[in-house]
Amino acid sequence: MLRFTENNEVIRDDAYRAILVGLQTSEDISYSMEELKGLAEAANVEVLGQMIQNLERPNTATLIGKGKVEELAEMVKNMEADTVIFNDELTGMQLRNLEDAVGVRVIDRTILILDIFAARANSREGKLQVELAQLAYRMPRLTGFGKSLSRLGIGTRGPGEKKLETDRRHIERRMYDIKAELAQLKNTRSVQRARREKSEIPVVALVGYTNSGKSALMNRILAMTEKEDKTVFEKNMLFATLDTQQRSVVLDTNHQFILVDTVGFVSKLPHALVDAFKATLEEVCYADLLLHVVDSAYEHSDFHIAVTDKVLNEIGAGHKEKIMVFNKIDLVPENVLVPAFGAQSVSVSAKYGTHMDELLEAVKARIFRDEVRVCLLIPYTKGDISSYLCEKAKVNQMDYRADGTWFDVELKEADYQRLKEYEVTES
Repeated sequence: MLRFTENNEVIRDDAYRAILVGLQTSEDISYSMEELKGLAEAANVEVLGQMIQNLERPNTATLIGKGKVEELAEMVKNMEADTVIFNDELTGMQLRNLEDAVGVRVIDRTILILDIFAARANSREGKLQVELAQLAYRMPRLTGFGKSLSRLGIGTRGPGEKKLETDRRHIERRMYDIKAELAQLKNTRSVQRARREKSEIPVVALVGYTNSGKSALMNRILAMTEKEDKTVFEKNMLFATLDTQQRSVVLDTNHQFILVDTVGFVSKLPHALVDAFKATLEEVCYADLLLHVVDSAYEHSDFHIAVTDKVLNEIGAGHKEKIMVFNKIDLVPENVLVPAFGAQSVSVSAKYGTHMDELLEAVKARIFRDEVRVCLLIPYTKGDISSYLCEKAKVNQMDYRADGTWFDVELKEADYQRLKEYEVTES
């Protein structure tokens, strides 16, 4: 786990020993606590144990009750923990009160997620987005941070965070500068998008819960289209990749589209993080088709689907056309049925390539369905048009004739209108 010294030097290989704490009011939080453990492990934290309290409503001073706070302090002492991680977002006052009571660093789920994002962001834009989210989270809690931000450790990594006592005015100024730089990056992306739209190349975006296999799916498609050298990083862990990845995919039928891999979602994703990443996630909003990737081997996959749909609605992409891709079917027991959404779903194994041909056919059927099949006779003096058709269109049949090159071809509507004068009826 990375952290930084006051000279901004990286310190590596540090580990933390934590106790997880959850508050259960009405809904069962066993799944949420399991996920919190996974997040902690992704941040190189050793989980020693957990505590769950049932309450009708949160305690305004400490979230959990006074008796549980005392019990937690005893657990910390007996287990020699150095960190307590709460499943719910804490206020500044709650952070201060809890740290005073238990005597060690206290953080919440939001700080933990922000810390993971800070460690995994590689691009300039990704780092700026994470820093913006961190500052937005800290702003209302300046008076409450104690051990969690008064020393280096979980939740304190990331660019521009050497002085943890940063006052409100400095935070506001830094947030303004970050937003201005992100706006410039957004404009650059808009120009690139306009260029892509002008070329009429469709965009397919991978979305889904973190660790559902989106990057693995992208890599399998790239391997199938002989672009193994363009593969992206993949690993069986939460938030393995954060930065949006784009790859051009050319199928054996000459159909071309842009495949976009996006950051994975998670329950209770911090609003500050969603807002910060909206600029990146807007690529999803402009996509022609979404591939909603689901870990079909996971028992609570329906919950993953609901969370992803919720985030898609938040960023304005809930209405987009999508195909449900139930991944990891190689891990599903034989007696368990994989969910199905009729013609709108495909069950695959990105790891072994099972049913990937079926998925690509489904993608083609969706994004190239407006193509027109025609017969064209292109004069030999128009060799540039013949070359264009061979490179950009799906040529079903081609014949060299006395008066030109004859094509049986499938075209985009715009290309058909442009080349309509060469259309012939005879075969």
